Amino acid sequence: MTVTIDQATAEAIVEGRHGDPFAVLGPHKGAAGWQVTVFAPGAETVWLLTGKKGKPVETTAVPGYPGLFQSVPGKKTEYRLRATGGGADWAWEDPFRFGPVLGEMDEYLLGEGTHHQLWKVLGAHPITHEGVEGTHFAVWAPNAGRVSVVGDFNIWDGRRHPMRRRGATGVWETFIPGLGEGAAYKYEIRGPHGAVLPLKADPVGFGSEHPPANASVVRDIRESHWQDGDWMATRQTRQNIEAPISVYEVHLGSWRRAPGNRMLSYLELAEQLVIYAADMGFTHIELMPISEYPFDGSWGYQPVGLFAPTIRHGTPQEFRAFVDAAHRHGLGVLLDWVPGHFPTDAHGLGQFDGTPLYEHADPREGFHQDWNTLIYNYGRTEVKNYLTSNGLYWLQEYHLDGLRVDAVASMLYRDYSRSEGQWVPNKDGGRENYEAIAVLRETNIAAYGACPGIMTVAEESTAFPGVSRPANWGGLGFGFKWNMGWMNDTLSYMQKDPVYRRHHHHQMTFGLHYAWSENYILPISHDEVVHGKGSMLGKMPGDGEQKFANLRAYYGFMWGHPGKKLLFMGQEFAQGAEWNHNQSLDWHQLDHPLHAGMQALVRDLNRVYRATPALHVNDTRPEGFQWLESNDAEGSTYAWLRKGRVSDPTVAIALNMTPIERRQRIGLPAPGQWDEVLNTDAAVYGGGNRGNLGGVTAEATPWQGQRYSALVTLPPLSAVYLQQAAGPMSSEEGAT
Repeated sequence: MTVTIDQATAEAIVEGRHGDPFAVLGPHKGAAGWQVTVFAPGAETVWLLTGKKGKPVETTAVPGYPGLFQSVPGKKTEYRLRATGGGADWAWEDPFRFGPVLGEMDEYLLGEGTHHQLWKVLGAHPITHEGVEGTHFAVWAPNAGRVSVVGDFNIWDGRRHPMRRRGATGVWETFIPGLGEGAAYKYEIRGPHGAVLPLKADPVGFGSEHPPANASVVRDIRESHWQDGDWMATRQTRQNIEAPISVYEVHLGSWRRAPGNRMLSYLELAEQLVIYAADMGFTHIELMPISEYPFDGSWGYQPVGLFAPTIRHGTPQEFRAFVDAAHRHGLGVLLDWVPGHFPTDAHGLGQFDGTPLYEHADPREGFHQDWNTLIYNYGRTEVKNYLTSNGLYWLQEYHLDGLRVDAVASMLYRDYSRSEGQWVPNKDGGRENYEAIAVLRETNIAAYGACPGIMTVAEESTAFPGVSRPANWGGLGFGFKWNMGWMNDTLSYMQKDPVYRRHHHHQMTFGLHYAWSENYILPISHDEVVHGKGSMLGKMPGDGEQKFANLRAYYGFMWGHPGKKLLFMGQEFAQGAEWNHNQSLDWHQLDHPLHAGMQALVRDLNRVYRATPALHVNDTRPEGFQWLESNDAEGSTYAWLRKGRVSDPTVAIALNMTPIERRQRIGLPAPGQWDEVLNTDAAVYGGGNRGNLGGVTAEATPWQGQRYSALVTLPPLSAVYLQQAAGPMSSEEGAT
C-alpha cells in the first residue's frame, strides 16, 4: 500500500506537535476512497474491526514512524481498533472517528462571552455520543499550539488524545469513548512557542483528586434528586430585607472531626451540622470556600477548581445531599465565593496556555502583593463570562441560596494595598476598577434574574457607595453588605476595661449614623478569631465570669441592633481558644456551665429575633429604630426601641456595660405591661439571675421623648429586652 501521509505531518503526529490532529487521524476520504490513519504508540500491529461483526482488516505501518498506521482505502464503515505490541493485545474505540460535540450556538456564545451556562459546554461530561458512551472534554486555551487530555487511561501521554480546535473561540474539544465517572485527568498544553507546559487541572472540572494530588476527576453531575421543593418555593420570603436572617459561618474541615481526626463527609455534615444549626435557631449556614483548593491553610480562599466541590468531604452528589438536607430542615446555605484572585500553583490558571490568559500580564494589575496570588483580567470577555457563569453554577446546580463574595474591596480599587507607582489608573485616571465593577454587577444581575429568591452578600470594607443598591440605580446589585465598620468599632469598645468605656461611648452608637445606607449584615466572622487575635471570649476584659458576662451583653447588643446577624462557629459557645483549622472545635467546653449558658443564650437570641417582627422587619429602614438613651457615657448605658409594622409589638432594649447594677427609668411608647423577653444575666445563661421579675409596668411619666416610662433593673454587664405585652391598642398608642 502506498503511504499517503507526508513526512512533516507524520513527524508532527508522532512527536505530539500537530495543531490539528483530527485533520490527519481517523477516517478521511481521499481520491482512492476512505482511509483510516491510526497513531497507537507501542503497537506493532493494528487492525480495523469493521462492521457489526467486527471483521478484522489489517493496517500498514508507516515506515520510520513507530505507532503510525494506515488502512487500505475503501468504503466508509463503522469500526473499532485492535492492536498487539510488547506481548499485549488491546482493543478500543477510535476517538478520531467521532464528530464534534459543541454546536454552532455554543461556539457563538463562547466567542461572544455570554454563555452563562459555561459549565454545560466546557469541562468533562460523561455522555453518549454517536451511540457510544464516553466523556466529552472541552477547554479554553486560545494561544495553545496543541492541547491533549492525559491520565492513567493513556499513561499520561499527550500524543494519544490531542484535541480538536474549534475555530476562533479558542476552545479545544474531544470525545474519549469508554471513559467515565472517576477518571483522573489533566490537560497537557503545548504553548504558542512550542514548549510543553506543566500539566493543568481543568478550569471547569467538576471534581478533583484528594490533596496533595491535584488532577481533575470526571464527575457526572447530570442526575439530581432534590427533595427541597417546599424550601425553594418559599425561599424568596426567607431571604429578603424584611426576613430574620441569622447566619452560622462554618469551616467544614474543623467544625467537628470524626474519630482519628478525620474530616466529616458531606453526608455526615448533612446530619450533624444541619441538625445542630437548626436546633440553634440559625436561619442559614454560610460555608467558607469549598471550591477545590490545594492548601488546607488557605481555608479555601485560594481556589484552583472553581467548579469542583472539594473532595475533602465527598463528591458533588454528596454535596447536593448536604444542601438538600439543610433545606429540608429550614436552613439556607450560602457559599463563600472567591472571584478576587487565584493561586500561582503550577496546575492552576496561571499562564494557562503559555500566556497570561486568566490574569493580567502587568503585575501592577495581575499580582496581589498581600496574598502572593494572581488577579483575574476582568476586562477580558471570556474571563468575565467564566466568573459570572461560575457564580450561576453554584446557585443552579447545587441549589445554593446565595453567594457571599470575598474581598470585594480588593476588586473595586486598582490601588488596593498598593503604593504610588505600583498600580495602573483606569481610563479616566482614577482608582476605581471599572472592569471588576462590571463583573460584580453582571454577576448580581444574572444571579437574581436566573435564580429567584437568592441573596448575594459583599464583604466590603470601604465606603464605596451603593454596594447593596440595585444595578439599575447605579449600585453594584448586591442584596446585602457586611458591616465591617460596625464590627471594628464595637469590638474595640468591648475590649476596653469598663472603667474606660465612658471615654469611647460612641463607638457603640456610631453605626447608627450610616445604618440605612446599605442593607447590612453584622458579621463576627472567622477573621476575628485568627492570626493571634484570640477568641471572642479572650477579647473580653475582666476575670472569668466577667468575660462571659461581657460577651453575653455584646451578643445581646448585636441581636438587638438593626442588621442581619452572622456568627462564626465556636463563638456561639464562647470557645476559649483561637480557631485552629486543623482540628475540631472544643466541644468538650460545653461541659462547663458558662459555655453551655452562652450556647443557650445564642439559641434564645435567635428564637426571639425570629419570632419578633420588631427585631427584623425594619432591619434596613430608619423607621424601625429610635434612640431612647445614646449619650449616657458616664453610666455606659444605652437604650433604644425597635419597631416592626404598625400592628407589631414594639421592643425596648437596654444595655448596661459596667459591672455595677443600675436601676434606670426607660421611656416607653405605650402604657401597661412590658414583658422581659430576654435578659442576658439570666441564670440559665450563666448570669446572676438579676432582672425585672418577668417584666415592668409603664406608667404615665414622660421620659426620653416618650409618653410613658418604667423603672428598669439593668444587671451588671447585661442586655435586657422588653416587649410590649399583647392586648388591645389604645387610641394613645395608635397616635404615637
